[in-house]
Amino acid sequence: MLRIHFTGKDLGGVRMAAGPDPLWETILSFHRIRDRRGPLVFGEWRKETRTRLKSETVLLSALVPRRGYFPDFLTPIQGRPGFAAGLEALRATPPERVRAELALLAVERAGAERRASRRSPSRKPPVEPPAALGEAGDGRLGALVDALRTYHRAAIEPYWPHIRARAEADRALRGRALLDGGADELLGTLPPMLRWRSPVLEADYPVERELRLDGRGLLLQPSFFCRGTPVVFQDPTLPPVLVYPVTHSDAPAVTERAGPSLGRLVGHTRSAVLRAIEHGSTTSELARRTGVSLASASQHACVLREAGLIVTLRHGNAVLHTLTPLGAALLRGGATADGLSARTGDGLPARNGDGLSTRTGEGLPARNGDGSYARNGPVTS
Repeated sequence: MLRIHFTGKDLGGVRMAAGPDPLWETILSFHRIRDRRGPLVFGEWRKETRTRLKSETVLLSALVPRRGYFPDFLTPIQGRPGFAAGLEALRATPPERVRAELALLAVERAGAERRASRRSPSRKPPVEPPAALGEAGDGRLGALVDALRTYHRAAIEPYWPHIRARAEADRALRGRALLDGGADELLGTLPPMLRWRSPVLEADYPVERELRLDGRGLLLQPSFFCRGTPVVFQDPTLPPVLVYPVTHSDAPAVTERAGPSLGRLVGHTRSAVLRAIEHGSTTSELARRTGVSLASASQHACVLREAGLIVTLRHGNAVLHTLTPLGAALLRGGATADGLSARTGDGLPARNGDGLSTRTGEGLPARNGDGSYARNGPVTS
């Protein structure tokens, strides 16, 4: 069990991340690429991504075990958004911090290997991180930065518009809760593995852990590749961040290049519906804003969703519709029909029509107690 303790000042300091974090998604996706869970959401992505992976996975495997602790310096707190800025922050990690976290990784890894060896004596030992990572000098983390960049291009970059759309839909839902009822309401709407019992936020976690915010507030970071349990930094002195899974919808949402569904997007009514969804809208609000019946609003939203222009996130008995990057670009006149001009958020052009964008299979919410991303201690599946 993880328990995050809030003060009154911390409640005032709860904030939502502006969007998905490229480095968090990169590191957490490396867990997903090596397991078989969540096939509806991740199955096609795994199949496609594995064909593009090369030797970069050797170094990443040495630093990111299948379960348990991985170094905090892999997901640095950065001043500027974007993947390039994250790599710069990682490269600037002080060598003494790298050495300390690698030493902790070695301890955690040794314990996990002893347990694994008892279950499977023929198990191969894991690859050890290069000792040079902890040495002084500007080039000490160069190989790691290169490996992350190569892996990111294969596993994250092609799917970034979809990842961003899911995180932004989650952010819209939490933002509404914050406006309606403040931080209490926001914390109460988090996924079911997180339970708000003021003044403590409890979470399913593989070990007992107490995190006291002590007036520092908390950054809530939704993540597409986080699954089952949330993630926090191992080092309690770092700025508090809670990474939690986005809620995947309960039905596949296939996004294709311009086709029959997109061709139906003509006429004043549907244009008005798309504009009404710009800042998030429930179906009831959509009907009221556009002057159509509830059934008609639902049908228009279905067509927009099939065309890949909106995402629908269910929460309880209500649904919230938000724009995808393609929908936003089309609404603002900044994209061609196939969405090739959408931006990834770190200066890289987004690609549409492959991977998760063509077979999202948004899946069901992850089951509790998975523990895939725990930062301290071994986790069993």
